Amino acid sequence: MDKITAAGESRTMDKRPLIHGLSKSEIGQIVASLGQPSYRATQIWEWLYKRMAFEWNAMSNLPLALREHLDRELAICPGTLTARSTDASGSEKLLLTLRDGECVEQVLIPAPGRKTVCVSSQVGCRFKCAFCASGQAGFRRNLEAGEIVAQTLWAALIWERRPSNVVFMGIGEPLDNYDNVLKAIRIINDSEGLGIGARKITISTSGIIPGMERLAGEGLQIELSVSLHAPTQELRSRLMPVARLYPLDRLIRACR
Repeated sequence: MDKITAAGESRTMDKRPLIHGLSKSEIGQIVASLGQPSYRATQIWEWLYKRMAFEWNAMSNLPLALREHLDRELAICPGTLTARSTDASGSEKLLLTLRDGECVEQVLIPAPGRKTVCVSSQVGCRFKCAFCASGQAGFRRNLEAGEIVAQTLWAALIWERRPSNVVFMGIGEPLDNYDNVLKAIRIINDSEGLGIGARKITISTSGIIPGMERLAGEGLQIELSVSLHAPTQELRSRLMPVARLYPLDRLIRACR
């Protein structure tokens, strides 16, 4: 198996697909291919998103042979919570170490009447906005859908309840990882899983116009937040190199 080095530590790369990156119908297809009854997919889904199981052995109502097969083929633990810190407002920052040794941050933001989790969509960022530390560190890779979904599950485990809101405002440009972000949104929005309402999910973008236009055709009632950071094209281009590719006038038209 491949070896990689991250933060001075050698790690074994786990190449199994993440179960949290699969829709319920995809899990159903796997279950059917194994000759198992269809209700097994519902049981697995409930363990993942109602009971927040991060181990196959926890799924005690599944046959042992099925659990062992799933463990060989699919990873259930997307990473490890390696650091936590809380600020004066009560917001809590989590550092997650992923299976390949890369790290991402997420933020838990409590407020009266709601609990918001701010999730990352990439390891690093390729857009290098002047005010953003993520871009200055460079781009490493896109997060898998399951790695994004898992961030909401960590929040649910810590709060002992599902988040009420999810905002894609952490590390990375969500529309630069479009397919994985959209798949993660559909999974966390699933009414039989976490069931986080579409209007409670917000994507923040630096202004990737093709992604915005594609998103408009998805039929999802999610919120879109566009980061302008400057009132003029000249200033915005200095702060955000992406503005040279997608000028402010085109961006305003796309928003309309």
